[in-house]
Amino acid sequence: MEPTRTTTTTRTRTTFRIGGDLEVRRLGLGAMHLSAEPADARAASLTLARRAVELGVTLIDTAHMYGWGANEELLAEALHPYPKDLLVTTKVGIARLPSGEARLDGRPEVLRHQVDEALRRLRVERVELLQLHRIDPETPLADQLGTLRELQTEGKVGRIGLSEVTVAELDQARQIVDVVSVQNRYNLLDREHDPVLEACTAAGIAFLPWRPVAHGTSGERAEVAAVAAELGATATQVALAWLLDRSPAVLPIPSTTRTDHLEENLAAADLRLTRAQRDRLERLTEQA
Repeated sequence: MEPTRTTTTTRTRTTFRIGGDLEVRRLGLGAMHLSAEPADARAASLTLARRAVELGVTLIDTAHMYGWGANEELLAEALHPYPKDLLVTTKVGIARLPSGEARLDGRPEVLRHQVDEALRRLRVERVELLQLHRIDPETPLADQLGTLRELQTEGKVGRIGLSEVTVAELDQARQIVDVVSVQNRYNLLDREHDPVLEACTAAGIAFLPWRPVAHGTSGERAEVAAVAAELGATATQVALAWLLDRSPAVLPIPSTTRTDHLEENLAAADLRLTRAQRDRLERLTEQA
């Protein structure tokens, strides 16, 4: 369903400069659900990634953990050589045990290895935005971020971000490195990290909400469905539009495996909520 559109889209609303200089469109793509196998799923994933770029996406988020490198290789196969304005950001700091289970691992040697592997798999000489997937409580934060800072000095990393952090952890990290992005779970119905978003907005730090549409459950709320009907949009589009309206620092990265859902998600950038509609949606958190 196509949302109601206006002709007043502004550059300020649609783009954000990560770290003050790396400009991306605010509505990106999370690559987590893009499968590298079997063959038919891989072909569909390649098609979707290419279609996203055709539609103007300039921010794609992946991670070492997504297929243990297979997702990074998939994006490189789909998009390399990358368009000049495309940012593919990846995350490190989660390792796979021999049992196949994942665990936090921020030891310097592990981070270095995962960055080197990311460079090889993505076919780049530098990861322009590298995010620490999680803080490893068993490794001093100074060692984790110090390693990323060293990699930055060596030219392998352009900018450094964090994921799933509190305000206190963000403050601590900023004493060690220049943090340009934070990726936390956040959506219309899950606003636990409101304080982190406020801190990021105040500091000009990009805030990348993962699970931005609560796995599609937003549409189960009558108020969301009502607003969607008023705007001629879908509940998912309303949820994404609310995020874009929430703060200019918010860069949603919805993930999908279907091209029609991709197009639906990206159309949310043109959706405009009225003040009354925003107020009604805001009250949903109070009712949760």
